[in-house]
Amino acid sequence: MFDTMPTASLIQIAVCVGLTALVGVATWATIRRSAHDGSRKDVYLAGGKLSWLFVAGSITLTNLSTDQLVGMNGNQMLLLAWWEIAGFFGLLILAFVFVPVYYREQCTTVTELLEKRYGGRSIRTLISALFLLGNVLIYLPAALYSGSLFMQSLFGAGVPLLAFAAGLAVISAGYTIFGGLRAVAVMDTYSGVGILGLAMLIVVLGLAAVDWDIISGVPVERVTMFGGPDSPIPWQTLFTGMIFIQIFYWSTNQNLTQKAMAAPTIREAQKGVMVAAFIRILIVPPIVVIPGIVAFKLFGDVGDAAYGRLVAEILPPWLSGAFAAMVAAAVITTFSAVLNSSVALYAVDFHEQFIGEVKDHWKLSAAVSTLLAVVAIMLVPMYQSATSIINLLQQLNGLLSMPILSAFVAGLLFRGVAAPAAIAGVVWGVALYALFTFQLQPAGIITLHYIHFMVVTLVTSVMAALAVNRFVLGGRAEFAPGQALVRRGAGAEAV
Repeated sequence: MFDTMPTASLIQIAVCVGLTALVGVATWATIRRSAHDGSRKDVYLAGGKLSWLFVAGSITLTNLSTDQLVGMNGNQMLLLAWWEIAGFFGLLILAFVFVPVYYREQCTTVTELLEKRYGGRSIRTLISALFLLGNVLIYLPAALYSGSLFMQSLFGAGVPLLAFAAGLAVISAGYTIFGGLRAVAVMDTYSGVGILGLAMLIVVLGLAAVDWDIISGVPVERVTMFGGPDSPIPWQTLFTGMIFIQIFYWSTNQNLTQKAMAAPTIREAQKGVMVAAFIRILIVPPIVVIPGIVAFKLFGDVGDAAYGRLVAEILPPWLSGAFAAMVAAAVITTFSAVLNSSVALYAVDFHEQFIGEVKDHWKLSAAVSTLLAVVAIMLVPMYQSATSIINLLQQLNGLLSMPILSAFVAGLLFRGVAAPAAIAGVVWGVALYALFTFQLQPAGIITLHYIHFMVVTLVTSVMAALAVNRFVLGGRAEFAPGQALVRRGAGAEAV
């Protein structure tokens, strides 16, 4: 397999492997003196000792994987930058609304907040199951697929896609198994410096390759920031579903919020989230869209292969190998972070509840991480038929995001809503969005854009929860957004 490769490709591979190993050694050197007790806080929240620097680095790199670099550039449209620009506001909401809530309630998982708010375990179990389902079927295999596609685009088709996927999964699982969230956060931060710097270099070199002109010869719909009704992001959606997608993703999604819950204090966590927010709006938008436009001018409409082809074209072999190492690190940190949060959800919300006390979370993490990594590798081929990986992910996320967010909205904005009512709202939302995605929209019965329909799903899910609470369970909900931490049977504690 490697003996037929040109010397340039072998140099790329050598540099990639060398830098990947260097990041691993640096991570080990940073965390090796940390004490480990096998507790849930130790494994899943880094012992509550992440400084703002590592909180910011981990949040940034958990999100900024090849889903963004490959997927967004694969659309070859400037319009996709709105996902990242809107993420800035989602991080502000996390920092100043949700972080204080999670810390006051001493949560390990976001689902703990739901149990404490509703006073019932059932809603926590359901939401945790949905998170796990999303991680296993969407986030984990998609991260492996997009990362493997980039590697294959860069190094050539001589290495099978699944071989890249297996290698990335094994390394990722190793970080989760042997280092927990602490190792993931440290590696995120070290890798983040390299990948953001090299990604900006790709932007500069790419623009230079087309004489700093990404407008002439490019269809107007690819360079406009105001999307039409048939575009991936119609401009009206910025005022409807976009903000709710960001609230879910940054504030109630275990994969991201777990990092913000691992700092020693609320203030330290907020500082890290704010740094991540400024990185999100100042650095990330250009690196996820401009290379795609440059690739369109150089190669035409090549879809998700655009980013890898551009990197291979404009960088010398040794530097493209360095960039491959940084992209590999981005995939590894995203994959291992999702693995860690998945194990946390399983251990805290299922194992401890239905099987028994976990005496050593490190051992449980090793077993569950191995199983999930194998499943993710097996699911990678499912994504190979996707026209656009990023658009597919956003549509699939809608199956879970708005129904899950409805449980938080109903629980935090209203008092007196019972857990079974919230469950009814979630079930309604999943069923409604699935019906829209797989039946009504393909048949042309409802032509509403999926981002618009996310608002419909969220609003009707909350309404369904309130209706079941009133007319089936006989309860009375009271709108009380200023007392979001009221527990059943307890007094009010204002946020």
